[in-house]
Amino acid sequence: MDLRTRIAELMPQAREELAELVAIPSVADPRQFPPEECERAAQWVLDRFAEVGFTDARLEETADGSNAVVGSRPCGREDAPTVLLYAHYDVQPPLDDSAWATPPFELTEKDGRWYGRGTADCKGNILMHLLALRALGDDVPVNLRLVVEGSEEQGTGGLEAYVVDHADLLRADAILVCDTGNAAVGLPAATVSLRGMVNVVVTVEALASEVHSGMFGGAAPDALAALVAMLASLRDAAGNTTVEGLDNTRRWEGQPYPPEQFRGDAGLLDGVELLGDGTVSDMLWARPAITVLGIDCPPVVGSAAAIVPKTAARLNLRIPPGLAPDVAEKALRAHLEAAAPWGVHVTVEVEATGSPFRATTDGPAYAAMGAAMQEAYDRPMASLGQGGSIPLCNVFTDTYPDAEIILMGVEEPLALIHAPNESVDPSEISAMALTEALFLQRYAAATT
Repeated sequence: MDLRTRIAELMPQAREELAELVAIPSVADPRQFPPEECERAAQWVLDRFAEVGFTDARLEETADGSNAVVGSRPCGREDAPTVLLYAHYDVQPPLDDSAWATPPFELTEKDGRWYGRGTADCKGNILMHLLALRALGDDVPVNLRLVVEGSEEQGTGGLEAYVVDHADLLRADAILVCDTGNAAVGLPAATVSLRGMVNVVVTVEALASEVHSGMFGGAAPDALAALVAMLASLRDAAGNTTVEGLDNTRRWEGQPYPPEQFRGDAGLLDGVELLGDGTVSDMLWARPAITVLGIDCPPVVGSAAAIVPKTAARLNLRIPPGLAPDVAEKALRAHLEAAAPWGVHVTVEVEATGSPFRATTDGPAYAAMGAAMQEAYDRPMASLGQGGSIPLCNVFTDTYPDAEIILMGVEEPLALIHAPNESVDPSEISAMALTEALFLQRYAAATT
């Protein structure tokens, strides 16, 4: 029986298991959900991978207190390469339950897609791994290592520290980071570029306390107005980032993101323009982009006739490969300080930084993955960027400099990961499971 047929026969079981896993609200934030839910999910993952040959599968506590499922499955051939399979079982919180058309922790089929928190990010990728291995059965021609973490969405760095402290345990020739996805349903891709980030909080102070806007307005500086002017200076009229020292002219050389598809994927309202003078791909994956995440200010309802003496904003600067976080942070800080009007006092506090990532794509693992995607989808593999940051990829690169790192998975724009109404197209689970199985076969043949 060929792999495609075998996977098709296994899909009903995959649906049942994904429904079981989605029903566990494994949000790694004890303020929102009991930690026992993540423990349940970790045990579920451990049990399933033990069934497919990871007889030493176990829970390893990481530095942030979360549990990672770790295991190995040797193939018995000394000359065979080693492949590390990665995914995560924790999920984003559901956010606004009322915004969901279906129960967030109940897998629900609607219009051919499977809805529920984690169906795509990243529990669907766990099922992808299981499907591929079940389809191959005993004929897995590479040595396998496994790590499925439990705090990726919280960004608390537990697994990153674990990798550094247990480098030999997870060492591999190729690492499949299965936490991304394709350009669209049926359009296979590997993500080769990730933006880094710099998160800062900028605080503006102008007065010792609030004062009456009627008595003092017009001469007394308004901290909120000063902050608004500073934030407006971060972009030009077209929406390009204007921070001096950040290159805003780079071009993306991989798969383009069609503007009309992006408008639909992003949910742009009628008449709203796209930002920047580059292509959508340029703006997303090759150039810096800054977002105002939050502002401290009086709400409209309940506000008084008073001048705001102090305010703050939280900013997120995404940076492409080739730009170091410390360089970007200094440039952003200098811009904000220079843009401050009226001599207001400005402080900039760095919350978090993350380095961008660029994969090396000229090795045997990438060649094998390209051939596997071509066979599974009857389309060539595209190269994508991603705006989100995955710090673990940089840790893998630093710890295993000779390993090929391939980012892939069942997610695609319609999956709406991190948002209400997350879903997965089941055809992506089956096609990507076939891709993974074919890859393991081709990679073994290419390296032995």
